Amino acid sequence: MAYNEQVVSNLLQLDEQDRKLLNALQRDFPLDERPFARLAERVNLSEQEVLRRVARYKQERIVRQIGAIFDTRSLGYESSLVAMSVPAEREDTAAAILNEHPGISHNYRRNHHFNLWFTLAVGPTSRLGLQGTVDKLHQMCQADSTRLLPTLKRYKISADLDMIGERPPDATTGQPAHRGTQQSNIPLTKRQIALVRELQKDLPLVERPFDSLAGAAGLSVAELLEEARGFLARGQMRRFAAVLRHRAAGFVANAMGVWKVPENEDADRYGMVMASFSSVSHCYRRPTYPDWPYALFSMVHGRTVDDCEQTLKAISAKAGLTEYLALYSSKEYKKTRVQYFTPEAEEWEARALAGQPA
Repeated sequence: MAYNEQVVSNLLQLDEQDRKLLNALQRDFPLDERPFARLAERVNLSEQEVLRRVARYKQERIVRQIGAIFDTRSLGYESSLVAMSVPAEREDTAAAILNEHPGISHNYRRNHHFNLWFTLAVGPTSRLGLQGTVDKLHQMCQADSTRLLPTLKRYKISADLDMIGERPPDATTGQPAHRGTQQSNIPLTKRQIALVRELQKDLPLVERPFDSLAGAAGLSVAELLEEARGFLARGQMRRFAAVLRHRAAGFVANAMGVWKVPENEDADRYGMVMASFSSVSHCYRRPTYPDWPYALFSMVHGRTVDDCEQTLKAISAKAGLTEYLALYSSKEYKKTRVQYFTPEAEEWEARALAGQPA
């Protein structure tokens, strides 16, 4: 059976409680000693039934991982979206080179002259730094041009896929588009770094999943959960939740809408309009260049390309912006979470500085 056929087969087997549970897993996972029991109460299932279903979601590649989603900058990391233009015949080779960098978590081919798009995070002890790392990757990939597109302002980051299917593509939310939390710029202690290493791991599917993480960190479960809530309160952790595989969850189309803002106009006003759309998971303002005039980015997810197009048209009508592009991913080279404070990034940088292959 082909992958797409398998996805359809898996989705057809999801009942209403599956869809409610998947919504709960990605929106508000309980930081509790028995989180699956708390989830069970919400969806009217037993704890064992919730564990059984979540194990099936993992097996069928609907759920990618359950764990902490940290704010990169608050941990002392530099990060950016990067657009790279390489000759078509070198796309796969360049993508493979990029994938070797541990700080690259997402890497896609998109339908544009800038055909490789990736996100890069560089740790606080990096000798190359963000710009130096991008320059090195540009050289290694033999790219024609590379543009650093860091976040200047974040309007929304909330990958909330409607598994029940009640929201139309042009739905908006009455909630604030971005409920910002004060970000901490205080360097992490050794104990906190050890906790980050544990909390970013995929949560085991057992009744008391935090026990093993607490044990590895040398803490009680109560202490670990208190520290995790502290990360949330300080904005160092965005949320603790399940991350779904968009395609396996039925959202097989994704469009990166990029928008040109008229000169002397307030980009923030337009950004907040875009972020109010439920189908928009990420919305940012980024720098422009002579060959890249698009200041606003809105990532749209849909079950079909038509869903994405409907959302973008609705955004255009509501915001009054008409100059935009819809960049669709035609190949996924890499999609994972950044792993913070691990030795692999230092090893990659040492090889790069020595002029050795990555």
